[in-house]
Amino acid sequence: MSIEFPGELVTKALVRYVEVPGLAGELALITLDNGEDHAKPSTFGPGGLRSLAAALDDVDAHSPAVAAVAVTGKPFIFAVGADLKGVGQVTEPGQATEVGRLGHQVFRRLRDSAVPTFAFVNGAAMGGGLELALHCHYRTLSRSAAAVALPEVFLGLVPGWGGTQLLPNLVGAARAVTVVIENPLNQNKMLKAAQAYELGIADVLLDGADFLAESLRWAARVVSGAETVVRPEIDRGPAWDEAIARGRALADAKVHGAAPAPYRALDLLALAKDADLTSGFAAEDETLSELIMGEELRAGLYAFDLVQRRAKRPVGAPDRSLARPVTKVGVVGAGLMAGQLALLFARRLQVPVVLTDLDQQRLDRGVAYVHGEIDGLLGKKRIGGDEANRLKGLVTGSLTKDAFADADFVIEAVFEELKVKRQVLAEVEAEVSPTCVLATNTSSLSVSEMAAELEHPERVVGFHFFNPVAVLPLLEVVRAERTDDATLATAFAVGKALKKSCVLVKDAPAFVVNRLLTRFMGEVIAAVDEGTPVMVADRALEPLGLPMTPFTLLALVGPAVSQHVGETLHAAFPDRFGVSENLGRLVAAGKPGVLTWGADGPGVDPEVEELFVVGSTPSTEEQVRERALGAVAQEIRLMLDEGVVAEAQDVDLCMLLGAGWPFHLGGITPYLDRSGVAERVTGRRFLPPGVAGLPA
Repeated sequence: MSIEFPGELVTKALVRYVEVPGLAGELALITLDNGEDHAKPSTFGPGGLRSLAAALDDVDAHSPAVAAVAVTGKPFIFAVGADLKGVGQVTEPGQATEVGRLGHQVFRRLRDSAVPTFAFVNGAAMGGGLELALHCHYRTLSRSAAAVALPEVFLGLVPGWGGTQLLPNLVGAARAVTVVIENPLNQNKMLKAAQAYELGIADVLLDGADFLAESLRWAARVVSGAETVVRPEIDRGPAWDEAIARGRALADAKVHGAAPAPYRALDLLALAKDADLTSGFAAEDETLSELIMGEELRAGLYAFDLVQRRAKRPVGAPDRSLARPVTKVGVVGAGLMAGQLALLFARRLQVPVVLTDLDQQRLDRGVAYVHGEIDGLLGKKRIGGDEANRLKGLVTGSLTKDAFADADFVIEAVFEELKVKRQVLAEVEAEVSPTCVLATNTSSLSVSEMAAELEHPERVVGFHFFNPVAVLPLLEVVRAERTDDATLATAFAVGKALKKSCVLVKDAPAFVVNRLLTRFMGEVIAAVDEGTPVMVADRALEPLGLPMTPFTLLALVGPAVSQHVGETLHAAFPDRFGVSENLGRLVAAGKPGVLTWGADGPGVDPEVEELFVVGSTPSTEEQVRERALGAVAQEIRLMLDEGVVAEAQDVDLCMLLGAGWPFHLGGITPYLDRSGVAERVTGRRFLPPGVAGLPA
């Protein structure tokens, strides 16, 4: 079978022969380049793999003049793995198997080469790109390389071109588990160049400014024997098995058995302890074929496409040419959220940011918080001393709102009460220019009602961040009834400058993420109110592999915030959103949540058990799960019918980026489709067959 990926952007392997001082013979330098700039990283489909094979054929034809072979990439990019768009087009198991075999066949030629082979990792190296480097005998790594990773498990795959066999035998099982399992399941964490070097993935770390020349000189010293590469002996005793056990515990904690990829990757890492490469690579082929034809990978590829493409081109956003420049920002409030916002605006926009508050002590504390965070960034060497001083100079405080007179963008982050927010916006409007954008960070209140009595309601927009602001990438941009295009375009431009993924949402109660999470949580809490044991209800959603259990989420959000949003939604939709008296008791008692965490894991706080008044009709885990999922499906259908967002894809994007729902679910709607919940509850699917699933 000769597999092809229709529409593949082929990464060409361009070979040239160079003379290197100190090297007795030529060095064959192969450069991987897809003809695009770094915005389109080089990937490997069948065409790219065949191009690399042809380059290696050319090298063989030059033997015995060739003394060494080196592979490098185009500027800023080494290679970032398989062509995922093409992988999603695979329709048969045989094609899936061929994808694995072809990669192994081509890359292994570097490992089996009679002359030394080198990977000059000049930039980002992920997935199959890193696996290619692992097949080489030696690796140099640029200090400026943006990311090094094997992220396959995050998407629902395994490193299938040698990664699970080569990496543990290079750096040890424990470190391999970190790279293959722990980092992908930890929000797809990437290694910086120095971290990859410390793990032993590269043999030498070189400065980026003269990286290629330094790599060539280093390679010549290695080939001539002037440089000796010493690698640690790999422990194949109990430590290997302990590392695999740690990986399984990590997978259980993150996905609860709901996604097969991390467990299959661990099986392969375990196999690498004793298996020869031929057997190990064959096992990778088999696993890759199985996962490529699985629903979880298709959901993962769908989620990846949403985050990489749709999030960068927000549906419904006005033309960017309408956006106004923002040269100064105002933040109303000086609490924790306001401080986070001030820091973000200062760092990303590099413009003056002024906080205001009614109390000097609170104001001083808010500015001090921002300055303290800047000192923290300096201490971690994430910024330099000059930048730290500049950022501190940008963030100031004022007790009066006339400090906003020359601001172009003012956002309020005060108490979540409509009357308070309306008053604040009116006070700000009296001080700013007619074109200054007024934004609200409300999590659930009506933006239209906030703006209704202003002189210029058209310049009010919702700008809903998620906590912690520096971490969660979602920004719900809320268009109120009278928001004009210039305001909205400015909001999207600012969101992009803040490096947030923006989704346009209609001004509806709690918007998207909070509305869905509140409905979801409401059903779980209602089941407890009816008599379901807390831990039964808390375990009910484990088969989905969510990032946290319902009552862990409640502790993170806080009972008071959860109650407030619930009451807002109850007022809007009393037939679907209840108000739990037990949640009210929790808030009144000042309890931070329902659970406590001890050495044996989470348990119910005994004081909460005393507080709660419950019924006598308990549900099973399955019943709670079906109830919660059915409610979410109903709510999504209603939101789509109401036009809260343009399409189901936007719901999924919001849940992925704002609530951290797993890629293997595709957000939420693909899971509701493939589990049958969508059709059972709403009478139809959210997505067409073949979207986020196997080809129809």
